[in-house]
Amino acid sequence: MGNGNAHFLDASVRTGFRFTAVRHESAAVTAADAYFRITGKPAVATTTYGAGFTNAITPLAEAAAAGIPMVLVTGDQPTTGARPWDVDQTAINAAVGATTFVVDAQNPVAITLAAVAYALRERVPVVISLPYDIVADEAADEPDLTLADFNLDPGYPVAAPELLAQAATALSAAKRPLVLYGRGARLSNAAEAIGALADKLGALSSSTVLAANLLSSRHGDLGITGGFSSEETAALIHEADTVLVLGAKLNQFTMRFGDLFNDSAQVFQVDVAPAATNPRVDAFIRADAAAVAAALAGMVEERTGEGSWLGQVGDRLGKINEHARGDETAPDGLLDPRSVARTLNSILPAQRLVVQDGGHFIGWGPMYWDIPGPQALNLVGTAYQSIGMGLASAVGAGAAAGEGETVVLASGDGGFLMGLADLESVVRSVRSGVIVIYNDASYGAEVHQYGSIGLHEEPMLIPEVDFAAVARGLGAESTKIRSLEDLAELRQWVADGANGVFLVDCRISATVRAPYMEEVLEANRKTALARG
Repeated sequence: MGNGNAHFLDASVRTGFRFTAVRHESAAVTAADAYFRITGKPAVATTTYGAGFTNAITPLAEAAAAGIPMVLVTGDQPTTGARPWDVDQTAINAAVGATTFVVDAQNPVAITLAAVAYALRERVPVVISLPYDIVADEAADEPDLTLADFNLDPGYPVAAPELLAQAATALSAAKRPLVLYGRGARLSNAAEAIGALADKLGALSSSTVLAANLLSSRHGDLGITGGFSSEETAALIHEADTVLVLGAKLNQFTMRFGDLFNDSAQVFQVDVAPAATNPRVDAFIRADAAAVAAALAGMVEERTGEGSWLGQVGDRLGKINEHARGDETAPDGLLDPRSVARTLNSILPAQRLVVQDGGHFIGWGPMYWDIPGPQALNLVGTAYQSIGMGLASAVGAGAAAGEGETVVLASGDGGFLMGLADLESVVRSVRSGVIVIYNDASYGAEVHQYGSIGLHEEPMLIPEVDFAAVARGLGAESTKIRSLEDLAELRQWVADGANGVFLVDCRISATVRAPYMEEVLEANRKTALARG
C-alpha cells in the first residue's frame, strides 16, 4: 500500500475483500497472476503510483505475454497533471500489453466493470487507474450494474467449413495421427472433446507443459511435449504423419527448436490467435479448440484396435515416463538434481500445487514429479523469460489452495534471492507449503549457455547462501540437503501433517545439464553454423 491506493485498500478491507499483503509490488501482480492460473478466477493486485507502479511492470508484462486476465488497481497522477514523481503510466501499460481504464467520480462502477469484462473477454491484464485528487471524493449515483451487463463474449469465429473438411480428411487418412493440445484447450474446457476425437482416430495425444495432465487418464496420452518429455515420447511424436494442434502456441521449447515433428508431417493448428503462431503450420483454423475438436469428432473416420496407431505402439507406451534416474551425487561430489527430484516426488504430499520460478532447474519438476491435474503445474515467468517470481507465485497459490493441498515451490538460488522479500509473505500466508531450492551457487542457465562457450563465468556465480538459516529466521522449518538422507526431516514433517512452510536447500551440482538445455545449445550451434 501507499499514498495512491490507501483509500482503495481501506474500502476493500471494509467491504470484506480477502486481502493478502506482500512485501514488494512485483509480488502483488505475480500472486494475482498465479491465482488465476490455478483457479480460473481473476484476482486483484494493487500498488501505489510512481515507484510502486513501476516496480510492478515486469510481472505485468509477463501477465500480458501469457494472456492472464488479472486486474491491477493503481494510484495515478492527479487529473490536474503530473507531479515530479509521476510517469506516463498509461503509456507504460500499453508498451507491455496491458490496457488502462481511468476511473472518474461520475462513473466509477461502470468503468470498473468495463475493465473487468475487457480482461475476461480479451484474456489480457487491465490496469484500473485512480487519479490521486479524486480518490476521496463522493461518487455520483449510478444505475445498478453487474458484470452481466457488459460484453463477456470473446467473439471467436466459427471454423471455416472447408478447413474443417481438409483437417478431417487428412486425419482420417493418417496412419500415425497425433493430437497436441495446450493451454487454450484447457481454457476452453476441451478435455472431453479432445479425448473423444483422439479415441475415434486411434491417435496418440500429448500436451504442452501449460496443459500437463489434462488427459492424464487417457490410454495413449504421451504427457508433456518438448524439452521436458522423455526420449520415448519425443520419438513417438516425431513419427506422427498428421498433427492436430489445439490451443497451443508452438513456441520454441515445445517445438524443440524445430525438431519436434518430422519434415513430412502435416500440421493443422487451431487457435484463437489471428494467425498461425509457428511457420511449421500447414493450415490454420481460427476458432475455439473445444468447438473444433467436437466438430471433427463427428467428421473423421473411426479407426480402432490394431488398425490404429494407438493399437500398434504397444509396449512403447510403458516407456513414456522413463527419464534418466541420475546418481545420488555428481562427479564433483554435489547432489545430482535428477535424484533429488525423484526422491522429493516420493516425499511431497500427493495433493500438491506446484509453482516454479525460472532457471535451469525448471525441467526437473515436470519431468520427475507427479502432478495431480492441469491447474497444479504453473510456471509464472516463462512467457516473458523472467526469474524471481517464484515466491510471489507461491503466495498466489496459497490463496488458491483448497483444503488438504500443499503448495510446492521450485526455485533456483538466483531467482529466490531476487524475490527474497516475499519469503516472509509465504511463511505468513501459506497454510501448507514446501520450498525446494535447487542451489547450484550460480545462474545455472547462463553457465550452461554461455560459460560452456567460453564466456567468463565469474559474473554468473553466486556465493553459496544458507537459505535454510534465512528461512528459520522468518519462521519456517528448514534443512540443508547435502545427501539424500538429509531429506528425512522433510519426510517426517509431511508425515506429521505438513503444516506451515518447510524449506529444503538442496546443494546440487552445476555440472548436470537438463535435456531441454541441451536442445537450446544445439539450436545455438546450428544458428552459429548457419551464420558462417
